[in-house]
Amino acid sequence: MEKKKRLLTPEERRQRNHDEMVANILEAAREVMREQGVADLNLQEIARRVGMRAPSLYNYFSNRNAIYDALFTLGMQMYQAHLAQLLAQYGTTWEGIERIIEGYLTYALENPELYQLLFERPIPGYEPSADALAESRNLLTIAHEMVATAMATGTIQTTQSAEVVTNMIIVIMHGIAAQHLANEPHLPVGTGRFGSLVPIAVDILKKAWS
Repeated sequence: MEKKKRLLTPEERRQRNHDEMVANILEAAREVMREQGVADLNLQEIARRVGMRAPSLYNYFSNRNAIYDALFTLGMQMYQAHLAQLLAQYGTTWEGIERIIEGYLTYALENPELYQLLFERPIPGYEPSADALAESRNLLTIAHEMVATAMATGTIQTTQSAEVVTNMIIVIMHGIAAQHLANEPHLPVGTGRFGSLVPIAVDILKKAWS
C-alpha cells in the first residue's frame, strides 16, 4: 500500500514558498545581468520579471548587495561542484589539470554573469560579505590541495611552492578565459585565438614541471 505523503505544516509551506521565490529572484537577477551588465542590476526589472512590486523584494533581500552576495555564494558553489566533478573523473594528472583549465573556460562561457561577479571586479563599491568570501577561500583551499597532491605524487615536479604553482595555474586559466570572453565569446571551448591555447599552455607547464 502506497504511503501517504506527509502534509506540510503552515510554517513549512511558508518556508518552501519563500525559498522558491528567492530562487526565482536570483534567476531573474542573472537574466538581467546577462542582458544589461553585471553592474547594472535593476531591482525594478527583477521585480517585474518575478511578478511583484520592487518594494516587495526587500522581504527577501535587504538591498541590492544582498542579491549580489547570494549570487556570489551560488556561483562559487556551482563552480566548486563543477571542479569536484572534474577532480573525481580525472584526478590530479596532467590530463586533469588540462580539464580543469578547460572547465574554468566552460564555466565562464555558460555562466558569464557569475564568472564576472566571482572572478573579476565589475561592480564599483561592491565587496562580498564575510560569508560570501568564505566560499571563495574554500575554493582556494581546494586549489591548493589539488596542487599539493599533484606535487606529492610526482605529477608536478618543481622547486616552487604549492602556492606559487597554484597562482601560476590560476593566472593562465583566467587569462585564457578573460581573453576568450572579451574577443570571441561566441566560440566554444577549444577554438579561437585564445580558447585553443589550453593544451599548448598545459604542454608548456608540463615541460617546465616534469
